Amino acid sequence: MIRAENIQKNFGSLQVLKGVNLHIAPNEIVTITGASGAGKTTLLQILGTLDKPDAGTVTIDGVDTGSLSNDKLSQFRNNTIGFVFQFHQLLPEFTALENAMLPYLIKTGDFGKAKDEATRILEYLNLSERFDHKPNELSGGEKQRVAVARALINTPKVIFADEPSGSLDSHNKEELHKLLFKIRSDFSTTILIVTHDKELTRIADRVLDMADGRFV
Repeated sequence: MIRAENIQKNFGSLQVLKGVNLHIAPNEIVTITGASGAGKTTLLQILGTLDKPDAGTVTIDGVDTGSLSNDKLSQFRNNTIGFVFQFHQLLPEFTALENAMLPYLIKTGDFGKAKDEATRILEYLNLSERFDHKPNELSGGEKQRVAVARALINTPKVIFADEPSGSLDSHNKEELHKLLFKIRSDFSTTILIVTHDKELTRIADRVLDMADGRFV
């Protein structure tokens, strides 16, 4: 599902990624660990097509992402990839339902269908009583589940998560970890997670450790 070959990335004279290779099978849940500054988030952004490598190729679901125009890449990203971030990145002026709708609305332009799909996903995530609540009216765990709904609404082949449980308490961390495995089962989704959470690395299919811009 994900194939990265010889990924290199520099920021000025600093070489952050030093020829990273990565192959992830369909439906795998893989975690990437390592100290701060190891290159984990930079790699995740490149794999998620949010940034471009200075060298190397990224192929997702058989598509060479580097060969796509900016418009085609944006379309591919919206259709194929979901993102979950540590601090949820919800739009504060929008309700839970509206936040979850956005990727589908961008994809189709169909407001009614986007609302129906967001309703279905939020109900799946046990948020049916929070449709009209804005982020400041939600708990930390609820905000992250709305972010998961937004990531899921277009039924992505891949979800990239950057420290998804990093801002949650222990109960909500455990609930989120269970949810990720339920999503893998129910949606046949490949999930790649950057995390420092030892419990999450313990239950993942595979753990990759980064140091100084390489896997070790």
